[in-house]
Amino acid sequence: MKSSSIVIRAYNEAEHIGQLLEGISKQTIKPAEIILVDSGSTDGTLETASQFPVKIVQIQPERFTFGYSLNKGISNANGEFIIIASAHVYPLYPDWIEQLLSPFEDPKVALTYGKQRGDENTKISEQQIFKQWFPDKSIHHQGHPFCNNANAAIRRALWEKHQYNETLTGLEDLEWAKWAISQGYIISYKSESEVIHLHDETLKEIYNRYKREAIAFKQIFPQEKFSLMDFLKLTYSNIFFDLKQASQSNSFLSQFNNILGFRISQFWGTYKGYRHTGSITWNLRKTFYYPNISTQIDTSPRKVQTIIYSENEEKL
Repeated sequence: MKSSSIVIRAYNEAEHIGQLLEGISKQTIKPAEIILVDSGSTDGTLETASQFPVKIVQIQPERFTFGYSLNKGISNANGEFIIIASAHVYPLYPDWIEQLLSPFEDPKVALTYGKQRGDENTKISEQQIFKQWFPDKSIHHQGHPFCNNANAAIRRALWEKHQYNETLTGLEDLEWAKWAISQGYIISYKSESEVIHLHDETLKEIYNRYKREAIAFKQIFPQEKFSLMDFLKLTYSNIFFDLKQASQSNSFLSQFNNILGFRISQFWGTYKGYRHTGSITWNLRKTFYYPNISTQIDTSPRKVQTIIYSENEEKL
């Protein structure tokens, strides 16, 4: 396997960045370099990262978009393959990188992405989204551009032909994958490359996340629509499904308000994003990108020993 570089985007991720970097250090395949693109952290993120062999690239908060930060990170990387990870994920298995890069043995694969799951504190609606978006079975040639840069890898040579769109408010991964498919390349999903993705968002932050993604989706696919009827139908059907899942785990009452709040925020944000017109001002981008975020595996585990992290060792 050729050399790889890991690019991590971070802003005030002191609570999580150490676990991700420790997980990287315990991989069966080590990256040639780790590049942390930081957009103004003030909480100790950089101090924690400096305890690991990390190259830090700093950008101004007002310059941040997902595409811009990735382009800055990749431009400072040397690997043939670029692994992209959110600062608030961590790998479950020591062969995370090995599994994520394995589809590139096929020269037609442009991008791979892996499974995501939450932990015991993840909202039940978010858990259902993870299960829907990231199935338990790998798909070598999935036939559509969906992917997610919280846990993905691309060929650097293709990035040099088409960099990430820096104007999008989100979904820069989807736009890049759409381009790659148009050039005759393949998007591959690798279920075995699994990370735990930690989200602990307020209802306002959930609304903002889906609003900015809807704005971006509309820019990528201008023919798509999302009506008030879509909002009502999708909100109702997803609340019904989530409550059914909660009932099966005897958590109907305890999860009721969380489920209603999450799904209403999700789809109202989507509806408002589709109806957004005009430019994306700095105040709006600040709302999207700089919220005050504090920060189960649904199938039988793989026959691979999971990584034992330092904080878990202290509990044993």
